[in-house]
Amino acid sequence: MSSSSFQLLAKTYKKFIKSACNSTTYPKVCYKALSPSASAIKTDTNKLCNIALSFTLNATYNASSSIDSLSKMKGLSPSEKEITHDCAETTGEAIDELEKSLKTLANLQGSDHKADEMNDLKTWVSAILTDEYTCTDEFDGQKVSKAVKNTINKSVLYLAQLTSNCLALFNLLDY
Repeated sequence: MSSSSFQLLAKTYKKFIKSACNSTTYPKVCYKALSPSASAIKTDTNKLCNIALSFTLNATYNASSSIDSLSKMKGLSPSEKEITHDCAETTGEAIDELEKSLKTLANLQGSDHKADEMNDLKTWVSAILTDEYTCTDEFDGQKVSKAVKNTINKSVLYLAQLTSNCLALFNLLDY
């Protein structure tokens, strides 16, 4: 394949991702996450959703690690310990739900119950979004240091954006 043909394909693939991401609430976050995988996604909506979920899962692992490290910091107040513990637990649950969602999405094409499984998938990912916001809701009325609040807010906000984008991208699937 010539260099110009490859560039044309790459442009087509990125255009596909940009168009898909424009259907999400956070198109810039979506495009930044998915465009490096353009050559793997090509113009395949199933691969797009799979890679979006995988990216979200990896980001959740990273957030979980950050929150876990935060929970082990010296000098946390009792309320900060409780909040970081609860957020670590919530993030762990999100990892389980995302792993389950990835398996379901991978098996969707050969399934006889696509509509039911798609509904399950959307339910699980919606639950993750709710859990993410529950984590930051715990700050209400609590005395929490700026460092703890910022670390958790930054992690959780990014995860919520990625998760929301996954839900929007699922609507592009033909199931």
